[in-house]
Amino acid sequence: MLQSRSPEPPGPPARAAWAGKPIVLIGLMGVGKTTVGRRLATRLKLPFVDADAEIETAAGMSIADIFARFGESYFRDGERRVIARLIDGTPKVIATGGGAFLQDSTRALILAQALAIWLHADPRVLADRVRKRDTRPLLRGKDPLQVLGELARVRDPVYAEAPIHVASHRAPHEATVAAILQALGR
Repeated sequence: MLQSRSPEPPGPPARAAWAGKPIVLIGLMGVGKTTVGRRLATRLKLPFVDADAEIETAAGMSIADIFARFGESYFRDGERRVIARLIDGTPKVIATGGGAFLQDSTRALILAQALAIWLHADPRVLADRVRKRDTRPLLRGKDPLQVLGELARVRDPVYAEAPIHVASHRAPHEATVAAILQALGR
């Protein structure tokens, strides 16, 4: 691996030789996977795909509706299938949902056939970001800071399996894009 396994990304992001594999952005909700992913794809002149949007298109309903109607396990199965279809060997940037990388088979696929980049942010930063929209099923009717703190405690050690860790701070998304490009040697 390119850096230590600690959940907190130490210092500047690790560098990795990017060989044209799909780039998959992982991390908690609100970290900026979609916004940063779009900008990163533009800078790399690659297509961008949001896995959640692809899931909604395939299901013909919103993720919140899928969760409400069929439950999380049904959603995760569909998510796994969509991500497997997206990781087809062609260079692109893919933003995943926050729980995608936690699924063993999805994580194994991403690590084997793509370059995973963990976008990490303090739960307080994430809570500020997600309070603006009520579209996240895991946060409905709950305190975002408390939920995100618990999710970080559980998920960060798994996200840390990604070979590249990039911190997302209270700064313009372009700063995160620049850090990723630096880690990719671009």
